[in-house]
Amino acid sequence: MIGKLRMKLIAASMLSLLAVLLCIEGVIGGINYKKIVEDADRVLEVLGENEGRFPQTDLFAEKKKKEAPVDNDPFLSPELPYESRYFSVLLDQKGEVLASDTGKIAMIDSSTAMKYGMAVWESGTLSGFVEDYRYKVFQSGEQRRIVFLDCRRNLSTFRNFVVTAVGVSVLGLAAVLILLIFLSARIVKPFSETYEKQKRFITDAGHELKTPLAIIQADAEVLEMDHGESEWLRDIQMQTERMAALTNDLILLARMEEEKKEFVTEIQISDMAEQALAAFQAPAKLQKKYLEGEIEPSLQMKGEEKAIERLFSILLDNAVKYSEEGGNIFLRLKKQKSKICLSVYNTTDQIGKEQLEHLFDRFYRTDQSRNSETGGYGLRLSIAAATVSAHRGKISAFTEDGRSLWITVTFPI
Repeated sequence: MIGKLRMKLIAASMLSLLAVLLCIEGVIGGINYKKIVEDADRVLEVLGENEGRFPQTDLFAEKKKKEAPVDNDPFLSPELPYESRYFSVLLDQKGEVLASDTGKIAMIDSSTAMKYGMAVWESGTLSGFVEDYRYKVFQSGEQRRIVFLDCRRNLSTFRNFVVTAVGVSVLGLAAVLILLIFLSARIVKPFSETYEKQKRFITDAGHELKTPLAIIQADAEVLEMDHGESEWLRDIQMQTERMAALTNDLILLARMEEEKKEFVTEIQISDMAEQALAAFQAPAKLQKKYLEGEIEPSLQMKGEEKAIERLFSILLDNAVKYSEEGGNIFLRLKKQKSKICLSVYNTTDQIGKEQLEHLFDRFYRTDQSRNSETGGYGLRLSIAAATVSAHRGKISAFTEDGRSLWITVTFPI
């Protein structure tokens, strides 16, 4: 349990850190990419307004004079035409290439420019990227001019940022993971010590209670022999037996949680299921309940025979006990891929989905009045869950309609 708590702590911390890093890098990366696109589109607007070329430098200066003093637009710089690499393609209404201008770029020739222009025409989009070239379509009379701007340098910087950010994040996550592996042991140590003390207390207290309970039971039997049967002696014996059973279950639960066994013995789980089903036929009939089963033959698994027998007994006893009169109980055991699946179904008067979350908790009972007529004290399903966990299986409960209960157990083969 403490080991699982430690793993959950590490997993939650790592996922939280990963989410924060993804948000930070996503926001920064998104802002950078948006800035690249906006800057490219502004340059393309200037080119589109001047038939695919930059205006003369003095026009830039004239335009800059007209702008407000607070406007520090870098595209009004006279250096912009010398810093930009671009080309354009002119097409008619049918998409036929009329001309191309590749005088301001060395990597693109006329045939390549025309190929890019046709690709944009066929896509039907007005702006976007072709490889590392940002393009925009401008209407020029009855013709269309597609202007391409080389964004290779900016996109390369952006990609380097992404790769660097991912690399640094991976290294940071690895460093945090190593730190958490060492520090989490200290974090959960107080809980581990408290949990171990609690288990030792339950085991020690259980053993200490056995002796006085045995003496009380023996004294009650002696009094019965000397003075005959009485209502009070019967109550003493009944409650003593109940206390003894509770003590034994507490000791059993603590022992199962303490022990970590490696099971090597193959057990015939199909035969055990058949025997358990037969054993509960009589109690079910006496209470006018219908018990049926579907058991796949010859299934085997590694485990402790007594523990699995006890598991069948707990699940069937719970189903018989809490199903209504005339209710249906069903046990299924079958192989699913590399697992053995055990399911126990029973109808019931009512069970809420919120109750299922606590069904395997210690001392939890679905009848909140804790009516003693049903017997038990809310430990049996906890023992079942501990048994399944000891065999590296999983146990769960669900209801389809609030008037039936499925308890499902899966064991690895």
